[in-house]
Amino acid sequence: MSYDSQIEEFQHVQTAHCENGVTTALLRHNGLDFMTEPLAFGMGSGLFYIQIPFLTVNNGPAISFRTMPGAIFKRTCKSLGVDVKSKRFGSPEAAEEFLNKKVNEHVPVGCQVGVFHLTYFPKEYRFHFNAHNIIVYGKEEGRYLLSDPTMEDVTSLSVEELNKVRFAKGTFAPKGHIYYPENVGTVSDEMIRKGIVKGIRRNVRDMLHIPGSFAGVDGIRYTSNNIRKWRDKLGLKKAGLFLGQIVRMQEEIGTGGGGFRFLYGAFLEEAAAYLQDDRLIGISEEFTKSGDMWRAGAIQMAGIYKGRLTEQKSFDEIADRLLEIRSVEKEAFQKLSKLNLGK
Repeated sequence: MSYDSQIEEFQHVQTAHCENGVTTALLRHNGLDFMTEPLAFGMGSGLFYIQIPFLTVNNGPAISFRTMPGAIFKRTCKSLGVDVKSKRFGSPEAAEEFLNKKVNEHVPVGCQVGVFHLTYFPKEYRFHFNAHNIIVYGKEEGRYLLSDPTMEDVTSLSVEELNKVRFAKGTFAPKGHIYYPENVGTVSDEMIRKGIVKGIRRNVRDMLHIPGSFAGVDGIRYTSNNIRKWRDKLGLKKAGLFLGQIVRMQEEIGTGGGGFRFLYGAFLEEAAAYLQDDRLIGISEEFTKSGDMWRAGAIQMAGIYKGRLTEQKSFDEIADRLLEIRSVEKEAFQKLSKLNLGK
C-alpha cells in the first residue's frame, strides 16, 4: 500500500505529548493518514533519559525522559522522505511576518513556545518550560487559531499573546521557532517499515551505548546514586523539592517517565504488525512494566515532597526502585538490539 500526499482541511488531534501530536497532525494533514502518536514517537526515537550534571531547571535537577526537542519531528519526517522547513528569528516582527505568510498560504505550522505565559493553560501547569509545541493553522478576527495537541479542543491566542510565548526567555528559548513539512510525496509500507527499524536501532544506541554516565540507562543509575545522597547533602526540605522536580518532569511535561514508556510499548505493538514480528509484543510488555514502576516511584517521591515521608529509608527505597527500572529497560533494549529486524 502507498499513501499519496493530499492537503485537507486541518483536523485537531489530541495526543499525550505535544511534539508527537504536532508531528502526527501535520503529517496527517498532508495526506499521511496512517500516522499515529506511537508511530511518530518510535520512528523519531523519542524514548530517552538524561540528568544533566550541574544544571538546574526551576531550581531542581535538569532531567528529561525524552530526546531533544525537535528531534522526533525531524527524524520521523526524514524516515518518510519528507522535507522539513525550520526557521528561527531575530525579532518578533520578523517571526510574525513569516507566520502570517504561512497562514495566508493556508499552511498549518508547528511553533515552539514557552508554557509560562500560555493563557489557555490552567495556572498550576504554567511554569518556565520553553519546549512546548503547538500548531498555528489560521487567523480569525485578529487572533491566531491554535491546535495544542495536549488539549481536548482547538483554541486561540491574540497576536501579542502568541508573540510573547514564541519569544519566551530562558533555557531552550524558542526564538520564534517555526517548522512544517514540505514536499510530502508518496509513502509506501516499505518506507514505514524501514523507518520503524531505523527508529528502534537509534533508540537502542541512545539508551545503551551513549557515552558518559548520566544519559541512557546509565543515567537512571546516576540519578539513583544522587537520590541516596540528597537528604544528607541538601537537607530534607530541598531534597524533597528536588524529588518534586523529578515528579513534575516525569508526570507533567508531556507524558513524562511513565507515560513515555507506555507510549513506546504501544509503538512496539504497532511495529510488530508492520514487521510481522510477534517478538516485539513481548518486549513491549517490558516497557509497560517499566512505566508502571516509574509511576509507583513518582507516588513515593511525592510523599517526601509533601512531607509525609521523612526517613533516609524512603530515599533508599526510591533509589533502589530506579535501579530496578534501569535493569528492566536495559534488558528490554538489549533484546531489541539482538533482533534481526527488517531482514
